[in-house]
Amino acid sequence: MRNTTTPSDAELLRLMIAGDDQAFATLYRRHQGALYRFALLMSGSAAVAEDVTQEVFLLLIREAQRYDPARGTLSAYLYGAARHRVLRHLERERAHVPLIEEGENGEVVPIIPLLAQDDPFVDCMRQEMSKLVRQAVLALPPRYREVVVLCDFQDLSYAEAAVALGCAVGTISSRLCRGHALLLERLRAPDKLNAASPDAESLRCFV
Repeated sequence: MRNTTTPSDAELLRLMIAGDDQAFATLYRRHQGALYRFALLMSGSAAVAEDVTQEVFLLLIREAQRYDPARGTLSAYLYGAARHRVLRHLERERAHVPLIEEGENGEVVPIIPLLAQDDPFVDCMRQEMSKLVRQAVLALPPRYREVVVLCDFQDLSYAEAAVALGCAVGTISSRLCRGHALLLERLRAPDKLNAASPDAESLRCFV
């Protein structure tokens, strides 16, 4: 009978260290999407998100032995590595980072998946809300942004976020509370987020 048990991260990591390429591929598929979304929400740049994701998995290949399961989950470890690399990228590239990604034809690509694609009005409103939420998150100071992204967008527990960020659980709680307050403040005054955005007119549908 075929074994259908899903291997744990710890088991896959053990197999990967022993030279099992398939184990690494499974870990990559399991965590790549979440790490990419985290880096994208933190940086606002698809290029930075791609670089950070690649760097984190290269680190895992080279230094898998550095992961200590006693300190937290592999997911938290990978988020911590991604966080350090995002902050490093932001330090290097202080220039303006686009708040909205554009597709090949110049269309807005929102960070939150769109629903009700058959309703143009709903589609337009979802795009505008996606833009405002993404701008509000990117406008947060990094210490609040990273907690909001990890806990609200990536669904990490306070304990997992604390491991990823190397701080106390109480710090996560207080920063998340402050981050939510700042987000609400920014979303109540969306004109202050990106008043000069060249995409603003394209999102004013059905007015």
